[in-house]
Amino acid sequence: MATKSTTKFTANDVPSQRGRRVLITGANSGIGYEAALELARKGAEVILPARSLDKANEAITRILQQIPAAKLTPAVLDLASLASIRAFAARISSEFPGESLDLLINNAGVMAVPQRELTIDGYERQFATNYLGPFLLTALLYRHLKRRSGTRIVTISSGVANQAKIEFDNLQSERAYSPMFGAYSQSKLADLIFQQELQRRLTASGSPILSTGAHPGYAITNLQTSGPAGVLPLAMRIAMTVLKPFASQDAAHGALPTLLAATATDVMAGGYYGPDGFQELRGDPVPAKIAPLAKDLALAKRLWTETERLVGVQFTP
Repeated sequence: MATKSTTKFTANDVPSQRGRRVLITGANSGIGYEAALELARKGAEVILPARSLDKANEAITRILQQIPAAKLTPAVLDLASLASIRAFAARISSEFPGESLDLLINNAGVMAVPQRELTIDGYERQFATNYLGPFLLTALLYRHLKRRSGTRIVTISSGVANQAKIEFDNLQSERAYSPMFGAYSQSKLADLIFQQELQRRLTASGSPILSTGAHPGYAITNLQTSGPAGVLPLAMRIAMTVLKPFASQDAAHGALPTLLAATATDVMAGGYYGPDGFQELRGDPVPAKIAPLAKDLALAKRLWTETERLVGVQFTP
C-alpha cells in the first residue's frame, strides 16, 4: 500500500545517466515522452520507437529544443504486430549488438478501445499492445541487456489492475468485451503479473538485472483524450470530470513513478511504484499496492506459459 514519504522524489533526483543507453516504448507522447525527456536531460542515450518514424522524429525535435546535445535514435515499432516487434528487435541487434542496453522501459499502450478490435495476428488489440507486445519485446531484447547491477526492465501497469482478473477463457475478449474494466484492466494486470514473475525468474537465475514496475495514477495524457471518451458509464464520466481538478496530475508528474523505478538507487528487486495520494491517483511516487493476483505463483506460471504460446517464443531469463 502506498504510504507518505518524508523525502519526495522529483525529476531532479534522477542520477546521472551518462554512458547509459535507454530504450523506452511510447516515448513520443504522455508519460513516456516526459520520462524520455528527463533521462535525456541526465545524459542518457535514448532510443525512441513509435508507430511511425514521423511520430518518433517529432518527439526527438521537441526534446532537442530543450536539450540540444541529447543523443536520440528514432525507430518504428508497433506493439500490436508481432512482425513489427521482431523487425525492431532485429534492428537493435544490428545497430546495437551484444550487451548494449542499460534500461528497457515497457511504457507504450492503448486504453479503452471502444469496440473490440483484432490485430493482424488475431489478438484483441489492448491485450496485444499492452501485454503480449511488451512480453515479446522483452524476450527478444533480453540478450542485449547488460548483465550487471543497475540494468533494469521497467513495466508500466495501471491502478485498474487492482480491480482486474485474468480470464483464460476470455483473454482475447472473444466471449465478452468490456473496453475499460475488462480488456484494458486485464491487460494491465497481466503487465503487473509479468513484472513480478520476471523478477522471480531473474532472481532464480542469479541475474543482477532488476524487474521493476510503476503506474502513473490518474495522469492526463493522450490516453484519456483519445481513449475512453464515450466508453465509460455516464455516471463515471461525470465523476471523473468533477474529480479531475483534484484527483489528476499532468504527464510530467505521472512520469515520476517510472523515473523512480528506472533510476532510484534504493529501488528493490520487484519494486512497484505509484502516487501516494488518495487511491494512488496523484501525488509523490512511493511503493504502490500490488494486486493480490500478481502474487499468485500458479497464475503467473500459467500466464507465462500461455503467453509464450501466443507469441511463439520461449522466454527463459
